[in-house]
Amino acid sequence: MKAIGYIDSLPISEERALFAFDTPEPTPGPRDLKVAVKAIAVNPVDTKVRMRRTGTAAEPVILGWDAAGIVETVGAEVTLFKPGDKVFYAGAINRPGTNAPFHLVDERIVGHMPASLGFAEAAALPLTAITAWEALFDRLRLTRDSTGTLLIIGAAGGVGSLAVQFARQLTGLTVVGTASRPESREWLEKLGAHAVIDHTRPLSEELAKAGFDGADHVFSLTGTDTHWPEIVKALKPQGQVALIDDPDLIDVRLLKQKSASLHWEFMFARPLFGTPDMIAQHALLDEVARLVDAGQVKTTLGANYGPITAENLKRAHAALESGRAIGKIVLEGW
Repeated sequence: MKAIGYIDSLPISEERALFAFDTPEPTPGPRDLKVAVKAIAVNPVDTKVRMRRTGTAAEPVILGWDAAGIVETVGAEVTLFKPGDKVFYAGAINRPGTNAPFHLVDERIVGHMPASLGFAEAAALPLTAITAWEALFDRLRLTRDSTGTLLIIGAAGGVGSLAVQFARQLTGLTVVGTASRPESREWLEKLGAHAVIDHTRPLSEELAKAGFDGADHVFSLTGTDTHWPEIVKALKPQGQVALIDDPDLIDVRLLKQKSASLHWEFMFARPLFGTPDMIAQHALLDEVARLVDAGQVKTTLGANYGPITAENLKRAHAALESGRAIGKIVLEGW
């Protein structure tokens, strides 16, 4: 099969930053599904791994985690799926990625694709849905009875777009998103944010202008080190902070006076370590599919870049590296 990958970590403008190459079709292990990939989404993690991990001429790195497709064959111990099932998933960071026509994935981290969506719309959801869900409900332990204010920093991206919807539909929280451009603000308002503030200005002041006396929970998706002093200032006593990015340095001691807690979300942790509860991601994605089919959650597809080619993938990486993408970038078909 013809996959897309790279050998050396290069700027995305370089010809060999991503290229097509021939590689054998994979053979599923006992709990694996072999999926015929129909659509993929590109995430910031793709660009980060591209600059941190190198391959070899014999084995280039295949990136990509979000995918939607059709189960081709199954391993001997698979019980949750059968050939012909439409699926969507985010994969595992320690296995070859989805930028290939056929891909192996453990059934315990795969969901049945929403019946109401096409492959491109479905591919936009898994990684960001898992990240947002785990951060809100596993890390911060929010419930349908949770009240107060949730501040989501960088809310117009893929994870934020799902977090806004989950918090609105599944909790009693007041949801405040941050955005710095008119189009991002409009996007968040359509997704259901109660208020939108500007993260280029001091967060505590922006919250006060919007009529809030602080935030009970903060979900920081980007620029945590830049916003950290303001995050702590805006956080109410005994509040919680969850984050997903990789800040260079934050002083967690600032949380002590407010007896606040810090939670890190990394959606690959369960499959990476094979945790006993990794099947929770299967259940989670099936629930997301139910919410989508019920009309409670919308796909966060922002742009479809066309067929899955090296050139289109390079365009997608460049767009993400610019920091100006809204929603998810998807590629569909070979």
